[in-house]
Amino acid sequence: MRAIIAGGTGFIGQALVRELRDAGWEIVVLSRSPSKVAEVFGAGVIGMRWDSGDWAGLLDAQTAVVNLAGENIAAGRWTQAVKERILSSRVNSGHRLVEALRGAPSLPGTFVQASAVGYYGPRGNDPVDESTPSGTGYLAEVCRQWEASTAALDDLGVRRVVVRTGMVLGHGGALARMLPPFRFFLGGPPGTGYQGASWIHLADEVGAIRFLMENADTRGAYNLTAPGPVRFRKFARILGQTLNRPYRLNVPAFALRLLFGEMADEVLLSGQLALPKRLLEAGYRFRFPELDGALADLLG
Repeated sequence: MRAIIAGGTGFIGQALVRELRDAGWEIVVLSRSPSKVAEVFGAGVIGMRWDSGDWAGLLDAQTAVVNLAGENIAAGRWTQAVKERILSSRVNSGHRLVEALRGAPSLPGTFVQASAVGYYGPRGNDPVDESTPSGTGYLAEVCRQWEASTAALDDLGVRRVVVRTGMVLGHGGALARMLPPFRFFLGGPPGTGYQGASWIHLADEVGAIRFLMENADTRGAYNLTAPGPVRFRKFARILGQTLNRPYRLNVPAFALRLLFGEMADEVLLSGQLALPKRLLEAGYRFRFPELDGALADLLG
C-alpha cells in the first residue's frame, strides 16, 4: 500500500507518516522542498515536488492520497492578509490535487480530505455530530470551502473521506502553547471556560486516519474527536491536576481580544462539543477516550 501525503511535514502529518511507515506503507510526501522531507524523515520516505507531476504516475487502486495542507490558523493575530492565506492555502491545495488526479493515468483508491470541527461554528451547550449542519463564522466558512475543494472527486468515483479534526493533543501544537502559564502557576481557562473543547490525542488522530484509509466501507465526513469532549473549565482543571498546578485563573476575554483580535472569539472563546458518532459506528476503538488518560500519557 502507498500513501501520498500533502502537508506531511506538519504536526499531524509527521505523526501520520511515522504511523503508516511503521505499518509497512510506502510513503510519498509532497512538498515545495523535497530536501526538507529528507531532513525530517531520513531514509524510507520519498519527497516529491507538488508541481513535478511525477507523483501522479504512482496512483493506482492501492494508493491513498491524504490532503493535510494548510496554513496554521493559530500562528498569530488574524489580519485580513493572514485570513486570506489561511483560506487560500487550503482551497488551492485541494484544487491542485484534483487537477492532478484528473490528468493522472489512474485514480487513487482513497482520498482523505482534512477539515476541522470549526465547520459547525460556535455551538454553546448542544453536542454536535456529523449530521449537524455547518454553522456561522469565518472558520465555518473556511471549512466549507476546504471540504468543497476536493468534492469533485466524488463524481469521479474516488472514495473520499473528510476528517473534521478537533484540538489535537501531543508533544507540540495547542498543548505546548497551554503549558507555560500552568507551569508558572498562572493556569486557567480562557474567558468563562464554558465553551466546548473537542480534543483528540495525537495517537488517536493518526490512528483514526489510518483506520479510515484502510477501511473500504467508510466514506463521507467523520469527526476526529475523542468521545469525551469537555468544557474548557474542566479541561483546565484536569490539566492543572495532571501538572500539580493551580487551574482557576481565568484569562479575561477582553485581554484575549486585545492580543488576538477576531481569532480570540473564533478559536479561544467559543467552541463545540463534537462527538465522533460515525467513527465509533465504523468500529474505531480509541486508545484515549477520556481527557485525564490522554494528559497523563502526554505529561506523566
